[in-house]
Amino acid sequence: MGSPGILQIGTVRSAVRTPLRGVPTVVRFAFASLCLSGINLTQLAAATDARADEKPFSLSAIVMANHPVNQCVPTKALGAGVDGHERDECARMFTDKNIAEMRSAGFGPLTYRLRTELAGEVWHWNPRGTWSNPANQCGYWISDDSLAEPINLSYGYRLPRRGNTIDQANDDGYSRITDGNEESFWKSNPYLDSHFTGEADDAHPQWVVIDLGASRPVNAIRIHWGAPYARQYRAEYWSGDDPMHLHADRKDEWRLFPSGALNRGSGGDESVRLCAKPLAVRFVRVVMSRSSQASAQISDDIRDRLGFAIREIELGSVDPPAPHSGRASSRNHFHDYIRHAPGRYGQTVIYVSSTDPWHRAEDIDYKIEQPGLDFILRSALTNGLPVLVPVGVLFDTPENAAAEISYLRQYPLEGIELGEEPDGQWASPEDYAALYAGVARRLAAMNPRLKLGGPSLQNFDGQLLTWPDTSGNRSWMTRFLKCVRSAGVPFDFFSFEFYPFDNVCTDAAPKLLQTPKRLGEMMTSLRADGVPAAIPWLMTEYGYSVFAGRHDVDIEGALFNADTVGTFLTLGGSNPYLYGYEPNYLEDELQCSWGNLMMLQLNPNSDELNRLSSYYGAQLITKEWMQPTNETHEIFPVSVSSATLTPTLSLARERRTTKSPVRVDPQKPTGSSAVSVYAVRRPDKQWGLLAINKDPMRTAQLSLEFDFSGARPQATFVGSVDVIRFSRDQYEWHEDGPNGHPIRSLPPAHFTQEASSFYELPPYSLTVLRGKFPD
Repeated sequence: MGSPGILQIGTVRSAVRTPLRGVPTVVRFAFASLCLSGINLTQLAAATDARADEKPFSLSAIVMANHPVNQCVPTKALGAGVDGHERDECARMFTDKNIAEMRSAGFGPLTYRLRTELAGEVWHWNPRGTWSNPANQCGYWISDDSLAEPINLSYGYRLPRRGNTIDQANDDGYSRITDGNEESFWKSNPYLDSHFTGEADDAHPQWVVIDLGASRPVNAIRIHWGAPYARQYRAEYWSGDDPMHLHADRKDEWRLFPSGALNRGSGGDESVRLCAKPLAVRFVRVVMSRSSQASAQISDDIRDRLGFAIREIELGSVDPPAPHSGRASSRNHFHDYIRHAPGRYGQTVIYVSSTDPWHRAEDIDYKIEQPGLDFILRSALTNGLPVLVPVGVLFDTPENAAAEISYLRQYPLEGIELGEEPDGQWASPEDYAALYAGVARRLAAMNPRLKLGGPSLQNFDGQLLTWPDTSGNRSWMTRFLKCVRSAGVPFDFFSFEFYPFDNVCTDAAPKLLQTPKRLGEMMTSLRADGVPAAIPWLMTEYGYSVFAGRHDVDIEGALFNADTVGTFLTLGGSNPYLYGYEPNYLEDELQCSWGNLMMLQLNPNSDELNRLSSYYGAQLITKEWMQPTNETHEIFPVSVSSATLTPTLSLARERRTTKSPVRVDPQKPTGSSAVSVYAVRRPDKQWGLLAINKDPMRTAQLSLEFDFSGARPQATFVGSVDVIRFSRDQYEWHEDGPNGHPIRSLPPAHFTQEASSFYELPPYSLTVLRGKFPD
């Protein structure tokens, strides 16, 4: 991410039932070890239920009703996404019966997610197409854009020139740099060469980062170059703990080894003494510039000659000569600390700046299937609305992307999302911007009316950081936007993902309190980094965690989703898309609880589906809080504050005797943080209030007022108030390992009551209040 650079990796996404999507397995195992500590979520839930009779707490909600902060048409704004899955599962998930059940949740627009981009694979979106080397069925692929038989399934193809050890999907590939086979090699993306970008030759240096796993004494490196090789390169070490996970308050940097700069590389096998005395380092980076532009084989395709290629790397230390010894064996003995193996867990971890999308017919990955574009876009899932579709960028070619959009000319498209999670693929903002621009130019030339955008950023905390450029700028998004503006290509919408909580093995209650703050800080940071407020902001995926766990399928999942949608819309967001639209199975990814990002549960023994809490939560938002109509709803901010505190007996006695301030129990949420309230003015002239009580034990008593800031007196509801409520009275999850299921799964309760000075919100509940003013 810098020049070159790497980002701060926040949380990312998992397409469950398929292994982790968006999460390096090294991170997954780290969390698993944290979670295997005797925590029993079933016991935790039972204890929570036993304490759910505590005294209620009082809150006041004031709707700032004089001016809306956002507008939306719910049938065009509240959406969901479909993704790739394990082999043969699309046929079971997308039956007519299941599609009807999915649609009954009330979502409108659809987004198609691209798993192959996370796996580091080329997407053959149409199985029919042509190779750049048709005689040998290899090279660079372009799917056929002519209309023929409908595309019902498609697949990704693994890259035989892969550089990264880790990927964000199944994570079952490996780097060719440390696989122990000098016949294989990594090669960087030729589309980052000046031949394609039109930029200076040194605008996109490529790099390889080696993670030794622990600090080791290093003073030498051996690079077994492929073709093309680097005529100029340098070897650096990281001064801090981890260059792949950056922190705003740390100023760590890449430092050049004393003899690490080489300006006359000659290819072949090059050994370099980096320093006289070994330095204790864990991370080493090789930065390459000035390609030899040589090809390993006879080829008329210029892409074979662009970029850089490495067959194998050795990194370690060279023994000093033995004193008074003339024996050659006593000198220059090389200790290689790299583990060379053709497997994800056997080799030293490697990160690279980019990868060549060259591949072969034999590289097809049947483990994961993408639902066919025709199948999805012709299905009832679109609701007759334009669909947000992706094109491959990081591991694909501009030609293949252009062919896809040419093929989709038969369908209405909401927009084209270019790539997916480039920050999680360790792409620098400059490299991703160059690839984005290369695709965007082709698409804009085909149809200037297309809406182009992205980049579907991963979740992050604080600020999305990367290695500093020459000016010291570490903002990934600021630098990407600068490059896009300089390239003069469209950037019509901005997309990102929200998965804030990694650890699904602990109690969700304290985390749920953080949801609005986490999302607000993320959006504030992105605005500060220059993302324009004038373009649509799309939250193309959201969920409690990228890891599967009980919280996804228990009532916490519904609370989280509602809080996320309410916060996003109140902060000016345009389209939130739920991830986990398809029916799915339970998974236990961190060996602590079974769950999944899903709203409908597949039954392995029948075609019946279980409706989960997220399903009912979606219905409450799409059909009760808002009207399911093509009319504009106005969104207003709400201020929530504690009306009175209900201290425990001991604290109350302390205040009477010592006159000291009441200290709130840190284990309990304060009233204002435990309840979120979101307000809309509906086309039917009613006001809709979505109130979320995130306290698992106490009922909230919510008073409600509307403030018009002097334009008119404060008001409150009069007459009958519609109440729609979803709580543990309607839903209960039964924990039973892979056989877990809801033992109570009822729709939200509907009733009316007379307008009151307060409205009760049960523990862990969603409540919609609908009413009118006197006039």
